[in-house]
Amino acid sequence: MSFVRIAHFISIQLAIIVLALLMTKASLADDMPDLYFVDAHSQMAKGLSSDKIIPLMDKAGVRHTILSARNDRSPQDVADFAARHPDRITAAVRSKGRGFNFNKPNFQELINTQVSQPVFKAMAEAILYHAQKGRKAPEINVAIDSPQSRVLLDIALRKNWPYIAHYEFRAAKNRKETFLASFKKMARNHSGHPFVLIHMGQLYAADVGQLIADHRNVYFMMSHSNPVSIAKNPGQPWANLFSGKKLADNWKALMLEHPDRFILTFDNVWPQDWGKSYLKQAALWRKALSTLPLDVAHALAHGNAERLWRLPVP
Repeated sequence: MSFVRIAHFISIQLAIIVLALLMTKASLADDMPDLYFVDAHSQMAKGLSSDKIIPLMDKAGVRHTILSARNDRSPQDVADFAARHPDRITAAVRSKGRGFNFNKPNFQELINTQVSQPVFKAMAEAILYHAQKGRKAPEINVAIDSPQSRVLLDIALRKNWPYIAHYEFRAAKNRKETFLASFKKMARNHSGHPFVLIHMGQLYAADVGQLIADHRNVYFMMSHSNPVSIAKNPGQPWANLFSGKKLADNWKALMLEHPDRFILTFDNVWPQDWGKSYLKQAALWRKALSTLPLDVAHALAHGNAERLWRLPVP
């Protein structure tokens, strides 16, 4: 074989290798233009301009957000925002606050005012166990079978909205098993209805795997479960789905085995959350999902939320 032929053969082999690398890269979810996110739970607090939200969603690749009010922000602000952007925003009924925590008389009025408006098409999280976080947030402990929780559950059942339970099981320490037993009982009693644990319930992978095995109607929101979010909220025992910047092997195995149970959620809480950390988390998730088969990546990124909340699919 002449030198020219050898050179030509080598150039062809190099071209094949380069093409294979490019094809592999093109198959990754982080380079697929059709991969988009649905944020199944975020919040709008006082001080956040609604004009900021959709441009940030566009930058993050978030096509739709289920949004609720918090603190002194009126739920009507969220309703009006969702009415202006029905293809991008779903208004969720807000329950959190002292009315829910202590079952005050104004709690029922707060809920009824929202539920009576057709623009509300989801229920935000029910704060059942929330650990104290410095001076910023007190401990909250409300039984899942309490009257105020039953109000939310009855509406969720009637409307076919997922019931989102906020339990910080790991922070509850010796009360974890009691809280977990109550949650399991409620999920069993309504086995045809979706129950969702926000922030992964702060559970370990083994706990999540057991819940999935035992309950076909239990799902997990992956908010506050990545190193970017955890760095903003240190000192709390959040579940971390990552090892460094990659999905941890045990969590990745669960996602591959049960891709229909995990829901991407950012849970932006404060105005400052709608900024750089939001974009960093989106970039981190896009990279992490690129290591999964495309059907799994799409299920976690948006498909599961679209199915459970019956969101518009582009």
